[in-house]
Amino acid sequence: MAVTLRRQLSEADKQQILAVHGRTCFATGHPIPTDEPVQFDHIRAWSTHGASELENIAPMCETHNKQKGTLPLDDFRVKLRLQEFFAAGDTLTLKHLLKYLREHKDIPACGEPVVISRHDETVEVESALGKHSYTLYRCPTTGWQYFYATVPIELLDSDDDKGNTSGLQPRYLIPEKVFDLYRHFQQHPVLQPSMGRVSHNHILLFDGQHKIAGLLWTGRRVFECKVYLSPDLRLLNETNIAAHDRFSQTRFYTSVMVEKLGKEFGDEFDRYRNLEDGEPKTESGFMEFLTAQGMNKADRNKRFLSYLYNSIQQSEDNRIARLVSKGNRSTDEKPLTLDMLTKSLFACFLYTEPVSDNMATDSYLRDQEVENVVTLLNMLYDLALTSWNGKVGPNNDNQRRLVRIFRSRSIMAWAELLRDAVCGKLDLEDADDRARPFYRCLSADDSHKVEIIVKRLLSWKLWNSAPNSEIDRVLADNKAAVKAWLRAHGMTTGYLMGAPE
Repeated sequence: MAVTLRRQLSEADKQQILAVHGRTCFATGHPIPTDEPVQFDHIRAWSTHGASELENIAPMCETHNKQKGTLPLDDFRVKLRLQEFFAAGDTLTLKHLLKYLREHKDIPACGEPVVISRHDETVEVESALGKHSYTLYRCPTTGWQYFYATVPIELLDSDDDKGNTSGLQPRYLIPEKVFDLYRHFQQHPVLQPSMGRVSHNHILLFDGQHKIAGLLWTGRRVFECKVYLSPDLRLLNETNIAAHDRFSQTRFYTSVMVEKLGKEFGDEFDRYRNLEDGEPKTESGFMEFLTAQGMNKADRNKRFLSYLYNSIQQSEDNRIARLVSKGNRSTDEKPLTLDMLTKSLFACFLYTEPVSDNMATDSYLRDQEVENVVTLLNMLYDLALTSWNGKVGPNNDNQRRLVRIFRSRSIMAWAELLRDAVCGKLDLEDADDRARPFYRCLSADDSHKVEIIVKRLLSWKLWNSAPNSEIDRVLADNKAAVKAWLRAHGMTTGYLMGAPE
């Protein structure tokens, strides 16, 4: 089975489970043919406090048990139902999900009308479910009144377009995000309320629909909400769009997020290395350790990468770090982003797979690799970026040259050429060695060879082309096109290794 049972089931155990569930597959409820073997698996995962009793085990057909992979049965069944729901189209919102759940009798109702009565400091919400009073607040900026409440699903709806009236719901549901949130909320709290407004005696939600969609599949039927009573719809809509655009939550590879996840992973890593269990400590062993603790592969890998990137970014010797933006976008003062580095220099020179080398032996060279990558970054800083000045503008010859070298598509393209040249100079011919060129001790002579290559890269004559030259158009293309153009115009591995232009 994909998820191993804690103990082998006896024939009597199996018959007891079949007596409860029948010879039906837990995933969809379809009958399991008599000539097909019955599989048994956990309904709820151990990592989400699934019970050890037979009540937490159900039958599955062989096909669905293979399809579900490592998912527990509850999660796999939700995944199948989400696939069924999203098969209806790619422009679905919370309103469509509520309708789907209502039609399948998962929820009794949704979007029921309410009657709002305002008093001096309270608001009263009356519906078919009863009457409730809440504290009334006023926004100090706009003067809008609002209240916080835990609202049953029967009274909630999505703030979609209706007829000639535009709703405030800014986007459609994303299948992967709904499923990931469903799994997340099985063990984690909700940090922020969903946002809504009262319109024509209905509570309409315009922010937090993915959160509520995920929670609905966990069985949650009452939701924390912040509800505006009579907002200016134009201003509220502008604010909502800005919140989902310019001020949206950052993507994963920002310096701040990597720092947080990397530190969290590092603390766990230290605890693992200090375990006195007689087993050799390796990175790959630590990943298995995290899996046994209930962490899924995606989260595990994300934290491992964060740990590696954070080791470089937080190194006291890393002079280039001051030019790395904390967010997703580069600025005049900080021309680099961590996302850019992960797709270029880190992708080429940092081995991002867990190694099986014993950390207590000299064969474990991760710290040396980090030091080598930092040395490379410092070469780029000392030979070029130390003179970065975002205030002088594109008319400055040196700044124009630096902007061309360190544009995102440019650095992603030449980083691969740089790696090939470094591998050539260091005589790295084996595929494993080329996959991790800096996972080794580099001598002073080796570092000098790398520095010569970097100098040739930075002194390439076309970086100094006149304003609005062909290179400026090309550097806006995709990485493959940029790399092809660089090579066609002399930026080859041979040139970087010393051949004349």
